[in-house]
Amino acid sequence: MGEMRLTPIARGLLTFVPAINDLVSTSRSEGQTESARYCYSLWMRHLTLLHAHGFRGTPNTVAELGPGETLGVGLCALLSGADHLIGLDVVAHSDLEKNQVILNALLPLFRERASSLLKGWPDFSAYLDDRHFPSQVLTDETLAYALRPDRVDAIRRALIYPSSSKQITVDYKAPWTDSRVIEAGSVDLIISASVLEHVVDLPATYKALYQWLKPGGWMSHQIDLKAHGITRRWNGFRTCSEGMWKLAAGRRPYLINRHPASVHLQLMQEAGFRLLVQEKLFREDGIRREELAPQWTDMSDEDLNCSALYIIATK
Repeated sequence: MGEMRLTPIARGLLTFVPAINDLVSTSRSEGQTESARYCYSLWMRHLTLLHAHGFRGTPNTVAELGPGETLGVGLCALLSGADHLIGLDVVAHSDLEKNQVILNALLPLFRERASSLLKGWPDFSAYLDDRHFPSQVLTDETLAYALRPDRVDAIRRALIYPSSSKQITVDYKAPWTDSRVIEAGSVDLIISASVLEHVVDLPATYKALYQWLKPGGWMSHQIDLKAHGITRRWNGFRTCSEGMWKLAAGRRPYLINRHPASVHLQLMQEAGFRLLVQEKLFREDGIRREELAPQWTDMSDEDLNCSALYIIATK
């Protein structure tokens, strides 16, 4: 089997059994967005880095790709002053009860201006105040408006009755398979964290993101280019033949797309985006060039050793 772990192959093979594939396709994920603290800090990372690179004000409409177990990150956007939230998942994970719980847990974090430090990369601590809060972005005036009791009540109603009000809206689309699920030119900001490495049709997705954004709209994406535990080494999937990879993927709606950083950047530019920030994280403890499967032998050393990519771009 080489680099490939046995468990991913077994799971992939089991998806060819119809009853099991149905369970896999509809099962809920297990991740970090059930943690209010994680969602809060992740939103602060996006918002702080965006403002550090020229974004100003509060986005009115925010879309998040792959919110996962809850809409917690998007709820943070609403609690920061946004009025409209759109969550987009390939498989439905989010549910009303969890979203209500996490909203209640987020409120004291915002009211207390809690520390928003988040371990890991990219680092944004240089833009925070002594309390590790982005007070230059979320000023007292901004939060006084965003956390007004009537706005919080409107957010609660929007979770329960998505179409009950035009003041504040929460729209969750799963699965989304067509760019027409969002009106063209209607979104101010699109964000994601560890999502775009899973997208099957990456060219169509970047074209859709461009279509959804308003002229001058922004996007902020953190892309994890590692193996997600599928192989023994962090980039070991590049030793796998196409046949072995297809067995591991099975009939699952997504696994990882294995596209290197350069492909993401090229597709964004081809879609029309202007790239403002291109931060890369490199590792030297992965596979060696001579171990690459034939389809990867022409890749650059930079792509081979790039384990993560952070992008800020505008339309």
